[in-house]
Amino acid sequence: MRILNHHILTLLFLLMSFSISNANSNKKIAYIVSDTTIPYWNIMSRGIKNSAENLGYEVEIYNSFNDPKTELENTIKAINENVLAIIVSPNNSSSCSTILKLSKKANIPVIISDIGADSGEYLSYISSDNKKGAYDIGKILAEKISVLKITNPKVAIISIPQKRLNGQERTAGFVKAMEESAIKNTNLKQQSTFSKEETYNFTKELLNENPDLTAIWLQGSDKYQAALDAIYESGKKDKVLLLTFDAEPEFLELITNDTLVASAMQQPFLMGEEAVAFLDRYFNHEEIQKDYKLPVLAISKENLKDNLTLIKRNVFGIDDKINQKIQSNE
Repeated sequence: MRILNHHILTLLFLLMSFSISNANSNKKIAYIVSDTTIPYWNIMSRGIKNSAENLGYEVEIYNSFNDPKTELENTIKAINENVLAIIVSPNNSSSCSTILKLSKKANIPVIISDIGADSGEYLSYISSDNKKGAYDIGKILAEKISVLKITNPKVAIISIPQKRLNGQERTAGFVKAMEESAIKNTNLKQQSTFSKEETYNFTKELLNENPDLTAIWLQGSDKYQAALDAIYESGKKDKVLLLTFDAEPEFLELITNDTLVASAMQQPFLMGEEAVAFLDRYFNHEEIQKDYKLPVLAISKENLKDNLTLIKRNVFGIDDKINQKIQSNE
């Protein structure tokens, strides 16, 4: 009987050791993202990959292509693959709540990297200070309008979905800056497809509805050319100012030559890095912040040069050594 008990205990110990070893060897992180064809999310995914490489984790990208059904399928797939953790940049705050609910049932920890959730449990919500960033760029616009001595200025907004917490914060911050400067907000149109055609049509509609419009604030960046095309085709070049939230590499030139007034630049590469770093600290039983906000860089012609190094790395992920390392692992 003693020999049998000894064998049973040995077997249990081996099974426990195997289970622990298996858990420790599973270092696969899922990144569930709304749409990596949008440069902002692509840059964030590269930041996640860079930090994961440095910290010894494997990352699988689950691209939802801005489709809630695909996002749900990706979540179920990641859970079924028994990933160590999930980083999520959801389609919207409502769908994020579903992801959190499913992840909790599977006992998989989650870091939210931008956008937010209406409800649910998560380790940390890493985001940009959207409200302050929008407020700061609003003040830059107000100063520009003052310098140009424009009377009775009117501003319109092409926004990201206002169901998203980050969309609500951007609008609130910008509107506050406009109200403080006695600048009238005429209209807001919410994006849903994020397409070039949608941005072009919204810009045309705003110009037709407000013939004396002073400026348009685009709460995104990658479809900026569609807005410019609509402004130019309407004969409003040099009459309607355009500014954005987020940025594209060509903005460094477009801001310098006054094609764009300014851009409120988030730091997606840095945000992606921080998301993995937070997970690593969690797994090492270190304290992490529940709500962590990164500053948004309000960039105009006047301060671009001073922030150029920061912009290239944290906003655009332009770093030759980092990019070579990421590409070699793809």
